[in-house]
Amino acid sequence: MAPSSVMDATRIAAFPAFANLPAEELDEFAGALREAQVEAGATVIRADDYGSAIYLIEEGTAEVLNTAGDAITALGPGDTFGAIALLLTEQRTATVVARTTLRVLSLSGQDFDEIRPRVPEVERALRRIALDQAS
Repeated sequence: MAPSSVMDATRIAAFPAFANLPAEELDEFAGALREAQVEAGATVIRADDYGSAIYLIEEGTAEVLNTAGDAITALGPGDTFGAIALLLTEQRTATVVARTTLRVLSLSGQDFDEIRPRVPEVERALRRIALDQAS
């Protein structure tokens, strides 16, 4: 995954989980995100690996796999994954594989820690995502 430059907040507001956040927090969040492209067939995250980044899918499709390697959930534009590791465990709880080329926005744990004091509503939205993914 090759990262590229920072994006504007309107791209983040297109995600339902972040649509109603205060503009100043969206700007801060957008400034910390990086865009990356993932080739079809690539494993984006692997269960039990260490990881502390969250991914937001802008384009393409991916699948969440169970431990047997069977697809259990399809992901597409507007979906996120990785919130559990970012906020709760720092260990991946699922494997996600790109089924088509993906364009994702990612936020590393280190970058999140930097902006965390200034984005309480973003943190609440991420916690809701993590709890949804955990259930």
